[in-house]
Amino acid sequence: MLLRFARFVLAMSLLASAAARADISFDVVGVGANQYPIAIAPFQNEVQQQQPVTTVVSDDLTRSGLFKVIGAGDLSPVPYQPSQINFGAVAAKGAQTVLIGNVSPSSNGQVSVKFWLMDAASKQQLVGYELIVPPTKMRYAAHKISDMIYQKITGFGGMFTSRIAYITKQGKRFELQVADADGFGSQAILASNQPIMSPKWSPDGTRLAYVSFEDQKPVVYIQDLLSGKRWKASNFKGSNSAPAWSPDGSKLAVVLTRTGGSQIYLVDASGPNSNSSNARQLTNTGDINTEPSFTADGQIIFTSDRGGSPQIYRMSGNGGAAERLTFQGSYNASGKVSADGKSLVFVTQSGGYKVAIMDMSTRQVQVLTDSSRDDSPTFAPNGRMVLYETQAGGKGVLAAVSSDGRVKARLRAQAGDVRQPAWGPMLK
Repeated sequence: MLLRFARFVLAMSLLASAAARADISFDVVGVGANQYPIAIAPFQNEVQQQQPVTTVVSDDLTRSGLFKVIGAGDLSPVPYQPSQINFGAVAAKGAQTVLIGNVSPSSNGQVSVKFWLMDAASKQQLVGYELIVPPTKMRYAAHKISDMIYQKITGFGGMFTSRIAYITKQGKRFELQVADADGFGSQAILASNQPIMSPKWSPDGTRLAYVSFEDQKPVVYIQDLLSGKRWKASNFKGSNSAPAWSPDGSKLAVVLTRTGGSQIYLVDASGPNSNSSNARQLTNTGDINTEPSFTADGQIIFTSDRGGSPQIYRMSGNGGAAERLTFQGSYNASGKVSADGKSLVFVTQSGGYKVAIMDMSTRQVQVLTDSSRDDSPTFAPNGRMVLYETQAGGKGVLAAVSSDGRVKARLRAQAGDVRQPAWGPMLK
């Protein structure tokens, strides 16, 4: 058990487990208790674009598990304007809402995407919007439409215009991959024959911090995704691991073994010229203090065995006294708090290692998964889904579960193992 807890210092254990390449795709294996039936009509002129809009919107909403998508391409005529909707025919399909739209050329070579979400019973407009995007950004436009529909119907913010990062391994090759939240368009931003681990998004989504073993020891790097520049943010004696961004993106909490034990420090993350030689120690107790993550208000969640077993604690962003948050069972680790501060997701030992969630106000805990080798849970930007790593068919895969445990999805990779997902912020 403690070996798992201390894996961040056991690099070779990753060599036996980690990751693959290429796009990944979702299989929804569970749905919400109440699904919203929505009819989606193909947008006018969308087939002339590189990427039709409505197929992406349909996949987004289906993948959330909260929507029952009803094809409306057989309506005659297919509506492209609100005045053209045959609401009787839409209602006969069982739809409560209908999405229609059209695509047309705009100025400067860009494309106009207009859409309307209409209530089938009242015939009232729920959402109406126009997006102007380059032809190459049709998937982005579709994800924006999905986000607006999701927010209007559920009352929660969207999650489709965000990205994920994860580690793949095929043979001896490790890659740090970045993809859209639906797994499309994956790109390797770093490849190495040495382990890569613990990717973490900066709050603005422009940088990734991660641990690389290319120097024959764990070193924390930061990579700017726009320029491709990378630099060492923490390269002290011993192990440098488990980076976590401060809410303003200026600091990283890291775990160092420079003094022998595993302690949490703060280092500068402001840029390539930041002073990586300075580090401020935040913990100084227990054998292992690790897996830091910041809350939105600047507190630090971390794992420590100071009480005799791995449990999750909370302390000020300046260190000092810590409050123990988990008490159920002998192993709770990898804690992260949702953006609204209402939920804590973590890994618990309960007939295997499973993903669990705690209501921060009541401290009630719910186990979300029924697999046994889960790890690295990460919240979607809206806190409604949790992405995590698990095992299937003897290899590492990614899976997702809703924060109420009702919606489950599995991400399929073409080959190899996939590990350590990190869900990034919404794209601006």
